[in-house]
Amino acid sequence: MTRPILYVGLDVHADSISIATADARRDGEVRHYGTIPATLRALDSVITKLGHPGTELPVCYEAGPTGFVIARHLAKKGIDCLVAAPSLIPSPKGNKIKTDCRDSIKLTRLHRAGELTAVHVPDATDESVRDICRARTDAVDDKRRAMCQLKAFLLRHGHGITDKTPWSEARMRTLRSIALPLPAMNIVLEEYIQAIETAHQRIARLEHQMENVLETWEQAPVVRALMGLRGIRLVSAMILVSELGDIHRFAHPRLLMAYLGLVPSEASSGGKRRVGGLTKTGNAHVRWLINESAQHYRLPPRVSPDLSKRQEGIAREHRAEVQKISWKCQQRLYDKGRQMAGRLKIRQKVQIALARELCGFVWAIMKAVQPVTAR
Repeated sequence: MTRPILYVGLDVHADSISIATADARRDGEVRHYGTIPATLRALDSVITKLGHPGTELPVCYEAGPTGFVIARHLAKKGIDCLVAAPSLIPSPKGNKIKTDCRDSIKLTRLHRAGELTAVHVPDATDESVRDICRARTDAVDDKRRAMCQLKAFLLRHGHGITDKTPWSEARMRTLRSIALPLPAMNIVLEEYIQAIETAHQRIARLEHQMENVLETWEQAPVVRALMGLRGIRLVSAMILVSELGDIHRFAHPRLLMAYLGLVPSEASSGGKRRVGGLTKTGNAHVRWLINESAQHYRLPPRVSPDLSKRQEGIAREHRAEVQKISWKCQQRLYDKGRQMAGRLKIRQKVQIALARELCGFVWAIMKAVQPVTAR
């Protein structure tokens, strides 16, 4: 006998969860069930009252700052849980009233109609690696912010500095040798310098931890394969793999390009076709990283000693294929950049075109090399 189906929509917040339910019939009533504390124990109690396991409960909630704890918890109980992409949830423009009750009812109705787009739910290990990568990015942002604050402080007091000199220990000693007229100014100068040094040490610690985590991560073969591309090293490769997740959800490289927002927007109507700027949807971190890596392909194709050494670390069964893809990537992107520059395209358009092409080669390598557990 088939189990009855009851759709459940959750509007999840830090301290509360608003719940709505709906029958499987298209014309069935969608009603607000109630609001519970945002704890797994309270959620389990409601799931039991709704009939689990005798009733099939397709659950959905909107992706947000609460993460994927609820989705993983329900998956362990054998309950199908969809985490909806917030930017792709249909919302009528005429609706000017928004409450938790209405949000849960809307999610339930859309889930029953099949109108929600699911986001990729990573497993706990992949998410932990992604957290380390994001923490390293936060540390880099903190260091950049501290350097800007120090430069602004010195400029206000007549000691303008340029970015031509690297931020090394020698430069820090030079900055400490600056004599400012008042003791309070020297205290502020030392605090800014220590903030930069602290951020630098934090970056070094996180990069060391990334290297340690890679040794036991099942995605290590994919990371080392991506390092065979020009402009992608350990940090870039780990960020790409941890952020993109399962590459097989993109059946074609164009889908990956669209996911990263590297395709032009369009607003066509009737017989007119209007193409605008980039959509800039999806993962902004990966889009920025791909754009930075693509700048290396403005140079003529060449396998440098450093790139050759990275390619030697690729698994033997994949090394020849990755080397072939890497060389083809260099030739294609360099030729495309020269052709577009010859047509007097502006630098920004050339750069985005190269980044879009690089996405295709990243997709090809991640498709060719499987994680350890998938072999």
